[in-house]
Amino acid sequence: MSVRRLAPAEQQPDAFAFTAENAAWAKTQIAKYPEGRQASAVIALLWRAQEQAGGWLPQKAIEHVAELLAMPNIRVLEVATFYTMFNLEPVGQHFVQVCGTTPCMLRGAEALKKVCHDKIGHERHVTADGKFSWAEVECLGACVNAPMVQIGADYYEDLTPETLAKLLDNLAAGRPVKPGPQIERQFSAPAGGLTTLTGEPATGADDKTPAE
Repeated sequence: MSVRRLAPAEQQPDAFAFTAENAAWAKTQIAKYPEGRQASAVIALLWRAQEQAGGWLPQKAIEHVAELLAMPNIRVLEVATFYTMFNLEPVGQHFVQVCGTTPCMLRGAEALKKVCHDKIGHERHVTADGKFSWAEVECLGACVNAPMVQIGADYYEDLTPETLAKLLDNLAAGRPVKPGPQIERQFSAPAGGLTTLTGEPATGADDKTPAE
């Protein structure tokens, strides 16, 4: 696993604090745990801090969570640097996470990475307008719809280089996009249509449920 470090000082904000709404939410999360076990809420609070900060965790956000949970800063930093779902440097408004694990790799993830490189720049680079950045990530759990990417909270599946390029163009132009499979299939149904249970359901006496 590669070493993960905080963003350089020039990218760090001077301060961070939860909004009133998020502070109230944090209190409800902390209250779920017995006295002395408040540290169990650390991942939930870090995730909300990342959302508030625009998709990444500044150092001040990590320290704010540590203060709320009465934890040493280093303990919260250990969590933030261990889990790769926490971004330690700024990301674009549309953060494209390209799954590069075996099923997606075999189905064309390398070509999707090239599209991202050509349209956005090198990995983790944020475009000048702040709209895009991208990174290769581990399995996102949509192997049957490989290859796929996650952008924000949405999955875009069954991609080709052409459909990914069009998707990025639409996002850049502010046009609506459709999450899910980008081919004609429903969710994770067979790509070529049904292969079993294709006939009409049987009817008649044979279908009657036996009496108890």
